[in-house]
Amino acid sequence: MTAGDVVRRVVLALGLPVVLFATWWFASAGSTSFFWPPLSEILAAFADTWLNTGRITADVVPSLLRLLVGYSLALVLGIGLGVAVGSSRVLRATLEPVLEFFRAIPPPVLVPILMLFAGIGNEMKVLVIVSGCIWPVLLNTVEGVRGLDEVLSDTARCYGLGRLARLRHLTLRGASPQIAAGARQALSIAIILMVISEMFAASNGVGFTIVQFQRTFAIPEMWSGIILLGLIGITLAFLFRLVESRLLAWYRGLRMTQRGEG
Repeated sequence: MTAGDVVRRVVLALGLPVVLFATWWFASAGSTSFFWPPLSEILAAFADTWLNTGRITADVVPSLLRLLVGYSLALVLGIGLGVAVGSSRVLRATLEPVLEFFRAIPPPVLVPILMLFAGIGNEMKVLVIVSGCIWPVLLNTVEGVRGLDEVLSDTARCYGLGRLARLRHLTLRGASPQIAAGARQALSIAIILMVISEMFAASNGVGFTIVQFQRTFAIPEMWSGIILLGLIGITLAFLFRLVESRLLAWYRGLRMTQRGEG
């Protein structure tokens, strides 16, 4: 990749955010609306609210820990169950109606039910994240396993590869592009559900703090919390792409070779 390609990618990545930021800045510069304060006032509130107080450790860190635990559990459960379902026609035929039923239930609707069984602590909030994130991981894993080349499967059996070796080198590696697509979707869902779970019977967290600002009519502070969520989403998406690029480097190389670019 040349230096020109790097500059072009940076410009394309930052161009639209800069335009939107500048538009918001000038459009709200002379605003006198209580609910639509100037962006300069929101940014000042951002520094006072999140950087100059203890809210990073009191609210942001607990939210990220819940997000990490819930997202990790969803990945483990989704990949494990997806491999099992995708590898067995009988299991897939048996579980598919049940999976479709639970997939159609919006996770926020489950919050009151989860509160009854798990209480109002961190367990409930983690379960809310898992209940929504597991589905894109599970379904994409199933499709990835089902799409494996049967010739490769037969070849692995002919060479006497054990089950663990086939799982590691054939099933998981072959389905990894689909799994990564599901994990990327699940990450966005995890951020949304993190906020929703903290709006119910919580005592800390970014979602809880934003609701408190809204209830006390601290509008610039409320907007600053929304901007913070956007920054968290951008950061997590960037980190995910870094990990994905390392794990799927072989797949990108294969695609480039097939297109005649390598």
